[in-house]
Amino acid sequence: MPIKIPDTLPAAEILRQENIFVMTESRAAHQDIRPLKLLLLNLMPKKIETETQIMRKLSNSPLQVQIDLLRIDDHVSKNTPKAHIDTFYQDFMHVQDRYYDGMIITGAPLGLVPFEKVSYWDRLVEIIQWSKFHVTSTMFLCWAVQAALNVFYDIPKLTMDTKLSGVYLHETSSLMEPLIRGFDDVFWAPHSRYAQFDTETFKTCTDLTILAGSNEVGVYLAVSPDKRQVYVTGHAEYDADTLHNEYMRDLAAGINPKIPVNYYRNDDPSIPPKATWRSHGFLLFSNWLNYYVYQATPYVLNGDGQGS
Repeated sequence: MPIKIPDTLPAAEILRQENIFVMTESRAAHQDIRPLKLLLLNLMPKKIETETQIMRKLSNSPLQVQIDLLRIDDHVSKNTPKAHIDTFYQDFMHVQDRYYDGMIITGAPLGLVPFEKVSYWDRLVEIIQWSKFHVTSTMFLCWAVQAALNVFYDIPKLTMDTKLSGVYLHETSSLMEPLIRGFDDVFWAPHSRYAQFDTETFKTCTDLTILAGSNEVGVYLAVSPDKRQVYVTGHAEYDADTLHNEYMRDLAAGINPKIPVNYYRNDDPSIPPKATWRSHGFLLFSNWLNYYVYQATPYVLNGDGQGS
């Protein structure tokens, strides 16, 4: 699909080199089509890398999508040039009166930090609550799932003693649900988190439908009854080497991390890893776009029917 993004966004050139159809703003201006409008709240440290990963996954569809990048107001990123943030990202005050077809809120490396200690927690809570009435469907990834469960269901932060890191096998619970249409009965997906998402908590404390998971990882994929909130506890958007880069970072920091599970051949970090989840990632994002966003959103985004 053509992804409509700013002409000079670094992800644009990377995706072009991968033969992904990127439609720049200048070209899109000549087409009489209403693209789906998506908002990406990027909480990951390496924002350019995450932008590219998610835009890549959103590319496997014939739908035209316009992506706005959102920042947490005035939060300083240590791993992304300030010029990039200032050029391509918007503050919440600039989008809070708008309505969007879809929204993605990424994870963040805050697994061991209490919510109240997160410097931008109050603003994040405001944005999550705002999304319920201004977005047709919102996808929460990894740590953002924990945040959303706290906001919507008052579930406290549940943390494991050791980090869940690696590529894990999951089972689907109901292939009749459009979001997992075309999924294999079992599939691989990466995880990198301290957050605990046990099945019993989801069943007893929420009204969410669990679509995939395992005994090892707990819940992987769940949705709200109205499909307006999608919870993905792993990282289907990750590149083949993302877990490797995180592992090497933690080694350098003296954390003494465990080798990611089911990731390196023979558990040898010197052997370049290969992705075993790429097709699943593309299918997850394209199903979300098609069934939960495109087929559910109003043609005119003016707030009618948004949230109730």
